[in-house]
Amino acid sequence: MLIQPLALTTPIAAFNGGMFVRPDLSVLEQRVLQTDVIEPAMQTIKAHGLDTWIYRGTDWFVRERHGPHVDREEWTVKFPPTVVADFKGLTTDVAKLVGVSDDLEAVSRCESAVRQQFAEKVHARQSNPLRESSSLVSAARSQPYYLDVTHPDANKGFVVLRLSQMLGIPPDQIATIGDMPNDISMFVKSGISIAMGQASEEVKKAATYTTKSSEEEGFANAVQHYVLSG
Repeated sequence: MLIQPLALTTPIAAFNGGMFVRPDLSVLEQRVLQTDVIEPAMQTIKAHGLDTWIYRGTDWFVRERHGPHVDREEWTVKFPPTVVADFKGLTTDVAKLVGVSDDLEAVSRCESAVRQQFAEKVHARQSNPLRESSSLVSAARSQPYYLDVTHPDANKGFVVLRLSQMLGIPPDQIATIGDMPNDISMFVKSGISIAMGQASEEVKKAATYTTKSSEEEGFANAVQHYVLSG
């Protein structure tokens, strides 16, 4: 729904960098979760009282057609989920697991639990200098009620570095704009970072600047004042 109206021609990062696609949605590259982390991660998500969604390629799988935030997400992404009785046969080539709950404290606790659960003892930066952490997964809230679990290289900091390579633009010449905790990793890697006005104090403190809220045309304001103005 965004590509044609914005006339996008460059690679697009999906699933926090778990997949890079061309404007026609053909896949350039993808990073999927290890198969052996899926079931343990889903158990932890369930133990914290969160529902689970699975994304594989361009498919979105849920177990409840009108579970928490399913209708809202469908309206946002403009396509419906595939409803399944269980996730058997769907735990390979997973781009993203999402834990969903309106108990925001439970989502925050689950984020910490998943990070601790899959922390590696050997630092992974030696094998991949772009990697943001030494974990088997990347776990971050993309909304207060969503916990995204992706490949360890699938985080927005990696997106900045990978698009820098793809486009031949130094990271210090890249500006990032965001409003959620999972945006902080891209703030760290970009030359200028801008928090939206509705962002939490945690996110605002991590940014170079803060713009107005979405309701006040904060994105356009940020581009005008911090990008085009030089």
